[in-house]
Amino acid sequence: MKILKDKVAKLSFVALLITVTAAMFYTPTASAHGEKSQAAFMRMRTIHWFDLNWSKEEVPVNDTMTISGKFFVFSGWPETVDKPEISFLNIGIPGPVFIRAGSWIGGQLVPRSVSLELGETYEFKVLLKARRPGDWHVHTMMNVKGGGPIIGPGKWVTITGSMSSFTNPITTLTGETIDLETYNLGNTYFWHAFWYGLGLLWLAYWARKPMFVPRIIAVDAGKADSLITATDRKVALGFAAGVIAIVAMTMASTNQKFPITTPLQAGLLRGIKSIEMPVPTIGVKIEDATYRVPGRAMQMTMTVTNNGDSAVRLGEFNTAGVRFMDSAVAQDETGYPDDLLAEEGLTVSDNSPIAPGQSRTIQVTASDAAWEVYRLADLIYDPDSRFAGLLFFYDEAGNRQMVTIDAPLIPTFI
Repeated sequence: MKILKDKVAKLSFVALLITVTAAMFYTPTASAHGEKSQAAFMRMRTIHWFDLNWSKEEVPVNDTMTISGKFFVFSGWPETVDKPEISFLNIGIPGPVFIRAGSWIGGQLVPRSVSLELGETYEFKVLLKARRPGDWHVHTMMNVKGGGPIIGPGKWVTITGSMSSFTNPITTLTGETIDLETYNLGNTYFWHAFWYGLGLLWLAYWARKPMFVPRIIAVDAGKADSLITATDRKVALGFAAGVIAIVAMTMASTNQKFPITTPLQAGLLRGIKSIEMPVPTIGVKIEDATYRVPGRAMQMTMTVTNNGDSAVRLGEFNTAGVRFMDSAVAQDETGYPDDLLAEEGLTVSDNSPIAPGQSRTIQVTASDAAWEVYRLADLIYDPDSRFAGLLFFYDEAGNRQMVTIDAPLIPTFI
């Protein structure tokens, strides 16, 4: 009976080890639209991305593309999310299908974290180099310490060619040119295999002894001290001493081979230059806002006051990266992602030009399947049911003004 239990325990251990090992090598293909799982209030009341441009929709391996545009750090930042005092401009992609060759905010290179100010608008650009062929959803993204990744709009980009031809050459501070894609790769494989093999030896030594059930019985009987012999202690000390010696010798050898090194830069960049946006001459007061669940539409009653010297019309409502537009006033010419663009999604009760000095109360409806597809309607189930977004007004000459809005949102089910 004891022999049978030992065999069952050992077989169980081996099966568990094989399962864990197989899981390490299982890498399913990632797709897109992970932003749908992010809370709607996070996408509406944190970072507002606009004027985005993906320079290419198809790019060969080793070629580059840029993502550029602007983002507004919402002044009514949610209290439940840490402020963007330590933020990192990033790109959301399913793994290293691109490498980031450079990123800039306000014209300044930002290879590390930055401090952003609430209520400010920033211009950005990210340079990407294509690495892995396929169709990939490429997002703007801002990582905020304590707030997590805040994902912006994404667009499908196709990478053509072969990954085997990808190269990433750089010149070091000592003048040596190396390819980061393959540099020291053999050494990396060797040490991974070495430590993996050492770990298997350690497991094999202990697996040759009685396993789970006999050991539990011994512990329950008060004989736990008898499970580890003097030989076991010597073997454990030998493993520990060997690991320490190997690490010390290889570290000394590495320091001798590479005497000049630079630590990873982890400082915080402050004083990032924001865009000096013109003071809006348009005042907007949200009287009420409702979301009609059956119609997948948000309805706003707002009073618009034109304090400028030119008549204006409402052309766009942008929230969480979804753009609701009145095609009679404004049209997209940037190739914005179709699933995030509702070209006929904005309806205004009276969208005739609002003359200078005039105030008008209008009903605005933003309707599109994107409310449900992108789970923005989940906002009505949030304890702090508020929405936020950007309104864009256009004058007769095509000049644009941006106005931010923030108000409670009440659901209706009829």
